[in-house]
Amino acid sequence: MNNNYLEQKKNTHLYFQIGGNKYAINTSNVLEIMKLPALDYPQKLPNNIIGLLKYNNFVINVVDIRFYLNIEVSPYNSHNELLIVKTDEVIFGIVTDKIIGILPFDTALMDQIPFVDNKMIIESLYKFNNETIFIVNIYALENLLKQHDMALPEVDILSLFPQDEASKTLMAKRTLAIAEKSSLRLVPGELHAKNKYISFNLNNDFYCIALDYVKEVLKDTSITKVPGTPDFIEGIMNLRGDYITVINLKKFLSLPVGKPNDKNPVIIIKCNELKLALLIDKINELFEYQETIQEENPESYYAMEFIYNTALYTVLNIDKISSDKRIIITDM
Repeated sequence: MNNNYLEQKKNTHLYFQIGGNKYAINTSNVLEIMKLPALDYPQKLPNNIIGLLKYNNFVINVVDIRFYLNIEVSPYNSHNELLIVKTDEVIFGIVTDKIIGILPFDTALMDQIPFVDNKMIIESLYKFNNETIFIVNIYALENLLKQHDMALPEVDILSLFPQDEASKTLMAKRTLAIAEKSSLRLVPGELHAKNKYISFNLNNDFYCIALDYVKEVLKDTSITKVPGTPDFIEGIMNLRGDYITVINLKKFLSLPVGKPNDKNPVIIIKCNELKLALLIDKINELFEYQETIQEENPESYYAMEFIYNTALYTVLNIDKISSDKRIIITDM
């Protein structure tokens, strides 16, 4: 494994939106993404914690980084997403508006912050597609969580959460599903990327790919048709000067196919120095699956199936898919 690959893997970030700003966290610190569940809120909590969640036998704190950054906090709803992260010592949650995708960050494009952040939770800036992404230092967040007497704005936390019965019922069901989820106990320092998967839909079925292969997740991509290629090749895309073959996974796997459009997300994967863009229907979540997954048939495009959160997931065999000689476009 070369040093360039290791450096790129180290700088792969998951980026997300909170309010009008975009933030990012290194994927090595990400455990799971989920829709916002109902949180416990005891009568006495430090004003830097918006609630508690029982997660794999841990009771973890949940925070909203806007409190630390003196940004107005808008009310939450059932569409908010919760990012579960870990440091060497603790696991905690960060409320987001939505998860946007995964990107490898070029360190040459990182800048120092042009303002004073006394709490040091923004460690640098990253420029991407004419936008600024704030890179979050979760170790600084960890230290702030230990400070129970911080001078933060006084806010009625409970009033920020949905009060309508439909949302409350839905979020309570999510909390129950988390509590019922069977898994090995997650211990900080014993988590490995090989157990992380990014899940997505093809039609109404769930599939996933080991995170080791995933370089980026993109939406609103521009695809250029290439004549004389197999039907499952939608064309090529230009990713920062790198031309990548776009594979329609449903066609490739002989699944029922609707009409794709430029709103379909693509997952950029890399295997044995080959990059591919996999066209899918919908990105779901990033999660940790602790059971050992062994390939049933290394010659199949399907590596394995397993049950997670009561749903059946099919793991794709990326080595087999990327070695298919039909996917290489040589004439452009």
